[in-house]
Amino acid sequence: MSYQGQSYEKDPRWSAVDDYALSHLHPSNAIPSTTVLEHAQSNSQTEGLPNVLEVGTLGGYSTIWLANATPNTHVTSVEVDPHHAEVARSNIKNAGVEDRVEVRLGPGIEVLPQLAEEVKSGKREKYQLIFVDADKENNWNYVDIALGMCEPGACIIVDNVVRKGQLAQDTTDPRVAGARKVVENIGNDDRLEGVVIQTVGDKSYDGFLFAVVK
Repeated sequence: MSYQGQSYEKDPRWSAVDDYALSHLHPSNAIPSTTVLEHAQSNSQTEGLPNVLEVGTLGGYSTIWLANATPNTHVTSVEVDPHHAEVARSNIKNAGVEDRVEVRLGPGIEVLPQLAEEVKSGKREKYQLIFVDADKENNWNYVDIALGMCEPGACIIVDNVVRKGQLAQDTTDPRVAGARKVVENIGNDDRLEGVVIQTVGDKSYDGFLFAVVK
């Protein structure tokens, strides 16, 4: 199994820890329910979506989590692939949060400037959280555009930047180059404070960049 050019490593210890933590931190009666999340995952796999997850809706798995943060949370999600967007909308409707989620179809590099203009003109409120999980080559472009749509104190998360440790290697892989660029640019940008969190689990060894807008 692979995603975005990476192969998965599997270790039963990682899966056991994930299962244990999820069962205690997100019991079966929690919202969103495990049934809803399992449906989003299995339906996405059945429909042939890659096994990854806003910029980048894919099957809407992370979207459902975000939309359930509070009853007043509204999520704008951007997806380039029409089939992915269709499946995501189905999963989101099944989760009962379609009234809180807007899925915008189109390339992130085109849609984000449109959203930024809507924020600038007052048609759309500023965002408190940006989650970037799309084409890695444009990581920094997405963050740079998103900054114009964020309130001070807002969080920007860029997923899958560690890439099994390749982040520390100066390689020719454009995805790794995109991860390195966003890390280095945030480190040199006075508008942001950031940190990389390394993770291990069912999706092997990876991690995400967490930044706060000043």
